[in-house]
Amino acid sequence: MSDGAVLHVRGRVLVGPEDVRDELWVVDGRVTFSRPAAVGAAGPDVRTVRGWVLPGLVDAHCHVGLDAHGAVDAATSEKQALTDRDAGTLLIRDAGSAADTRWIDDREDLPRIVRAGRHIARTRRYIRNYAHEIEPGDLAAYVRAEARRGDGWVKLVGDWIDRDRGDLAACWPGDALAEAIAAAHEEGARVTAHCFAAESLPDLLAAGIDCVEHATGLTEELIPAFAERGVAIVPTLVNIATFPQLAAGGEGKFPAWAAHLRRLHERRYDTVGAAHDAGIPVYVGTDAGGSLAHGLVAEEVAELVKAGLTPAEALSAATWGARAWLGRPGLEESAPADFVVYAHDPRADVRVLADPRLVVLRGRPVA
Repeated sequence: MSDGAVLHVRGRVLVGPEDVRDELWVVDGRVTFSRPAAVGAAGPDVRTVRGWVLPGLVDAHCHVGLDAHGAVDAATSEKQALTDRDAGTLLIRDAGSAADTRWIDDREDLPRIVRAGRHIARTRRYIRNYAHEIEPGDLAAYVRAEARRGDGWVKLVGDWIDRDRGDLAACWPGDALAEAIAAAHEEGARVTAHCFAAESLPDLLAAGIDCVEHATGLTEELIPAFAERGVAIVPTLVNIATFPQLAAGGEGKFPAWAAHLRRLHERRYDTVGAAHDAGIPVYVGTDAGGSLAHGLVAEEVAELVKAGLTPAEALSAATWGARAWLGRPGLEESAPADFVVYAHDPRADVRVLADPRLVVLRGRPVA
């Protein structure tokens, strides 16, 4: 599409769960629902596309700049970001990365990123080369520093395998968490935490955590408190699907840990469904980066439907609701034109998300 050209999308524009328009226009990179006055015989070129339109998808747990061994180079980071973009993911909450990806902000053809800085973990209690590995006395200082480096989020590792115990265990004492989360809030940042087990959740909740990643350890006793305090979860079910393989690889050395992972995996859909039914906000995240491929957002939306969310609710977890939660606009008058066009109604079958007809980023068709 040439500079100065206008994009006209006709069909069904899903501005919100209940707000459906017949068309939108893209002028100078922004959305308008009014026919531009300049469009006419002597006006700019107009490209017309037909289909079902959603705001650019959100992956609220993604790691650009990271692979299984740690930070990657810019060329690899670019490939990761392009893979996400081509799958329709135009907004990423980067939930921890050891790489500096600020250069992506200068690229008009790459997704927008909301960064949580680098993971903060207990010494020797996380994946090598990923995190700041520290002791509890330093937690608040590191959280404050990452809050200043990030885009309104900080990422803690709330639990991980304790090799002496041979099972998952909480990483931080409650008083250290309370001080650290208070420091983040003073800096205007929200805090999220990687948590598989139930053990780490009560202290995080008491300390004022804003979000929990994975949240496989949620129990009937904990769910009401999460709902009451509005603590969100990002289940990353495409990641939890790998638990049986992980358990098989580690059960010879850590049988209790392996059995624990299997139990968490077996009840994963029930856990997410119960959380959603109780009113806990649920958002889409794939945990791409690390050992998982990028571009899995459609699979994660489908997993949420398996867990009991309606198609519209699962779509909101990746679009309207997720964008509002992250403080980014959707399909609004004069908003940046970041959206995806599909051939069929994704509300009827969320698997449609796996086959975008057109991806528009910053007003330009990019895939």
